[in-house]
Amino acid sequence: MKRYFLIFSTVFMISGTVAFSQEESESPFSVTADIYSRYLWRGTDFGGSPAIQPGLSYSKGGFTAGAWASYTTNGNQTQECDLYLSYTFLKEMLTVTATDYFFPVDGALNKYFNYNDTTTGHIFEMAVAFNGTEKLPLGILVATNLYGADPRKDNGDPYYSTYIEANYQFKHVKLFAGFNPIESGFYGDYMGFCNIGATAKKEIKITDNFSVPVSVSLITNPQKENIFLVVGASF
Repeated sequence: MKRYFLIFSTVFMISGTVAFSQEESESPFSVTADIYSRYLWRGTDFGGSPAIQPGLSYSKGGFTAGAWASYTTNGNQTQECDLYLSYTFLKEMLTVTATDYFFPVDGALNKYFNYNDTTTGHIFEMAVAFNGTEKLPLGILVATNLYGADPRKDNGDPYYSTYIEANYQFKHVKLFAGFNPIESGFYGDYMGFCNIGATAKKEIKITDNFSVPVSVSLITNPQKENIFLVVGASF
C-alpha cells in the first residue's frame, strides 16, 4: 500500500509543480470557500456545529488534483483535511477519484505520515461516478474504502466500507438516495439506506455584479433514525 501512496503523492506534487510553471490567461486553479450549518457527509453529522470548508484544486485535461477541508466552529475538534486526485472522461460522463481522508485533532500529535494499515489515521477510498447526461440527469456513485482507518471487525479485519448512491437532477432540485450494501462500521451496522433526501439551490443576489449560491438540503438517515435540514453558502 505504501507503494500506491507514493505514486499518488508523486502525481499530486507533479501536478502542483506544473501548475505553478504555467502562465495562462485562464487559471487552472480553483479556490472555494463554503459555510454550512452542519457538515453532513453521506448521512452522518460530523461535528454537530456550523462548519467552514475551504478547497483548492488544479485541473488540466480531465485531471483534477485538490485539497479540501472542513473545520467545525464549536470547539469539539472535529476536523477533516483531504487530498484527492480525479480523472473525468467519456465526454464528462465518468469520473474516477482517489481520496485520502484524514481527521486531525487540534493540539494532538496527529502522525500524518504514519501509513501503517492498523495504526494510521488515513482512510484511502476509490470512487467511480457516472455523472449523467443532459438528456438523462441520473448520477450513480460507487465508493469503497481500500486501506487505513476503516473500523475493524472483532477478528481485526477491516470492513472495507462501501457506499452506493443514485441521484436525479431536476431543474432546481436534486433527489438522492445512498446506502451501504454490506455491513459497515463506517456507515451503519447493517446493510441499508443511510442517506436519503433532496437539495435545492438558488442564487441570492447581493449587488448587481455579485450573488451568492445558497443550498438547502433535507437529509434523512434511516439507519440512525435521524433527520437534518442544512443550509449552506458558497463564495
